[in-house]
Amino acid sequence: MSISGDLENRHLGKVISGSLAQGVHVKLDPGRSVEDIAVGRYVAISGQKKRFFGMITDVSLEAVDPRALIMPPDISDPFIAKVVSGTTTYGKISVLPMLTIGSDVAGTLEGPQPAKTVPSHFSEVEFASDADVKTVFGAEDKQRFYIGNPLDMETKVCLNMEELVKRSNGVFGKSGTGKTFLTRLLLIGMLQKSRTTSLIFDMHNEYGWEGTSEKDHKVKGLKQLFPGKVAVFSLDESYDKRRKVKSDFTVKIGYNEIEPEDIHLLRYILNLTEASVQAIYELAKEFGDDKWLESTFNSFESDSAALVEKLKIHESTWRNLRRGLRMLQRFPFLVRRAPEDTVKKILDYISSGKSVVLQFGGYDDITAYVLVANLLTRRIYNLYREKVDIATSADTKKPDQLVITIEEAHRFLNPDIASQTTFGKIAREMRKYNVTILVIDQRPSGIDEEVMSQIGTKITCLLDNEKDVDAVLTGVSGKSELKSVLSKLESKQQALIFGHALPMPVVVRVREYGSAESYKELGPLTANDSGGKKDPLDDLWG
Repeated sequence: MSISGDLENRHLGKVISGSLAQGVHVKLDPGRSVEDIAVGRYVAISGQKKRFFGMITDVSLEAVDPRALIMPPDISDPFIAKVVSGTTTYGKISVLPMLTIGSDVAGTLEGPQPAKTVPSHFSEVEFASDADVKTVFGAEDKQRFYIGNPLDMETKVCLNMEELVKRSNGVFGKSGTGKTFLTRLLLIGMLQKSRTTSLIFDMHNEYGWEGTSEKDHKVKGLKQLFPGKVAVFSLDESYDKRRKVKSDFTVKIGYNEIEPEDIHLLRYILNLTEASVQAIYELAKEFGDDKWLESTFNSFESDSAALVEKLKIHESTWRNLRRGLRMLQRFPFLVRRAPEDTVKKILDYISSGKSVVLQFGGYDDITAYVLVANLLTRRIYNLYREKVDIATSADTKKPDQLVITIEEAHRFLNPDIASQTTFGKIAREMRKYNVTILVIDQRPSGIDEEVMSQIGTKITCLLDNEKDVDAVLTGVSGKSELKSVLSKLESKQQALIFGHALPMPVVVRVREYGSAESYKELGPLTANDSGGKKDPLDDLWG
C-alpha cells in the first residue's frame, strides 16, 4: 500500500476521545487492519477548523461488548469474520497531535504551529501525505540537510543545520545501533549546509580518511568526501603507515601542557585516591604549572624521600600517585617538549575554514582519549572565548561556529566531574562563545542531568536500559508517548529525532551511506577539490 496514494488508501478512521496532554484515540475503519500500522508513523487529522499533524504512539485492540472477548465468535466463516470486525471488535490507535498545519476547510496551509487544542469528535484521520511532511520539515535547500525518511514514506525529513549547530546536540543508542553512522551524516550535513567548522575526537578512527559500515564494509570518511574542507591530525604515525595514509599533522603533547585539572579528570581511570589528587596540586605549587609533571617523573627515578617529606605526602599516597602517573609515560605522543603547538595548528586550520579530525590510531585506551580530548578542548575553548570577547568589544566579526565532537561522553560529563570539565562549561554556556559540542554515547544515564537538559537536539537509536531511556527523554513534552515509540525502534538504521532543530519529534529510516550514488549526493570529489586527480580508492569503494 502506498501511503502517498489516494485518500481512500490513506484513510484510517475517526477521532472518538482523548486530550491534549495524553493524545487522542482513533477508532479504525472496518477492514483497516492494525497489522498495517506501526508506532511512529505520521497522521493528519482534519478538524472542523484546523488540520492537525501528529504521531501514532500506540496501537490496541478493543471490543464493544466485553463478552465477545470471553466467548470469541467463530470466525472461520468469512462472512461472520467480516461482520464481527469493526462492529463487535475494532482496532484503535493513539495519536499525539503536535502541530497544526493550516485549515483543511479553507484549503490553505500556514506555517506549522504547536497544537494547543485537539480535533473535535469524529474528525477524519488519515496517513500524512508527502505534502504534509514537507510542510512540517521543509525541503532540502542551502540550510536543510536530508537525514532520512519517515516510516513507510519516501518523503525526505530535513534538519536545519544552521539551527542545529547553535546548541549542543547528542547522538545516543546502545552498541551496534548506528551511532557512528548517524554522526558521520550529521558532520557531513554541517560541512554541506552551514558555515560551521568541526573538531572531531575520533577515538575509533571512523571519521577521517575512511570508516566502516554496519556490515563492516569500508566507507569513505570526511577527508575523502571533502578533501578541501577537512584535515586529519594523528596521534599515531605507525597506524597511518600501516594504512598507507598520510595525515596533515602528527600530534605531540608536551609534559608542560598538562595541568593538574587534566589528571583530576582521570582520577578514576588511573585509580588515584583523593589524597593523590590533592598531592598533584601541591606538586604544581612546588614546581610550577608547566614543570610539575616532568619534575615529578624525574623524582620517581631519584630519591624522592626529601620531596615527600617537604610536601608532607604520605608514603602510600606517593606510591599510588607514582603508579597512576606512570601509566601516562607509556604513551609515545607525550614528550618532554612538543616540537609544534598542536592547539595553534588546530586553530590555524579552523580559522581557514577547515574541520579537523583527530585520529587516535592504535591508542584506543580511554586514558589517552580523555586526557587528550580534555586538554586540547580546554586550551582551544579558552582561546576561542578570548577571540569572541575581543570581537564583541571591537564590534567586529566573531569566529564561525565551532562544534566539538566527543565519543564516550559520560567520561567527561558524569555528575562527579561535569562542573570541572571544559565540555561541561560548553554545554551549559551553549552558544554564548560560538562553541557547542556533539556528544555520542551509549550510556546517556551517565551524563549529568543539567548537561542533558542543555542538549538542544537529540538523535536516539534503540536504547534498552530504562535509566538511559528516561535520561534521554527528561523534560520532554509527551515523554510517556515518546518512550513507547523509542522502545519500538528497530535495532539498526532507525532513530527518533527531537528537540531544537525540529518542529516536532520524528522517527526516521536513516538515509543510505556507502554507495557510489550516496557519495554523489553527500559530497562528491570534484576536480576542484582533488586537483583534477582520480581518487585512487574509487575502484575499491565502487
